[in-house]
Amino acid sequence: MGFSVTGSHVIIFIASVIAASGVSSFILTVTYSINSGLSDQGERIQYLLDIDFSIINDPENIPSTVSDHLFYLKNIGSKQLTTSNDVFNVFIDGELISSNNYNFSLITIKQCEISTLYIDSSEITSGDHTLRIVGPQAINDEFIFTIP
Repeated sequence: MGFSVTGSHVIIFIASVIAASGVSSFILTVTYSINSGLSDQGERIQYLLDIDFSIINDPENIPSTVSDHLFYLKNIGSKQLTTSNDVFNVFIDGELISSNNYNFSLITIKQCEISTLYIDSSEITSGDHTLRIVGPQAINDEFIFTIP
C-alpha cells in the first residue's frame, strides 16, 4: 500500500545527503581555486622580491668618459640579474633611449654585485635630469641627477 513514515524519512534523508555532498563539492572547488590563486600570487610576489636593483650614483657627481656617462646598477635582490639591452629599458626625462645608445659592463650580476651602465653622452645634456631604468617584470628604479 503506501509508504510508511519511515520510508518518507529515508527518501528525505537520502535527498539531504545528495544535496549536502553537492554543496560540499562546490565549496571544495571554490576553496581549491582560491588556494591556487593565492599560491600563484605568492610565488609572483616572491619572484618580484627576489629580483630588485638600485641606482647607486652620487646625484651631484656623475662620472663620465669621453663618450659616455656612467651609472652604477646594484643587484639588491637575492637572484642573479641579467643586465642586457633586451632585458632593461632606459629612460632619460621620460624619453626612451635607443638600445644602441647604452650598454652594461657585465651581462649578469649576482646578489650585491654592481654593473656599470654606459649611456652615450649625446643622450644627456647639462642640467637636471631623471633616469628611470625598467628591468624584468617591470621592476624599476628612478634616479634624479645633475650634469654640470
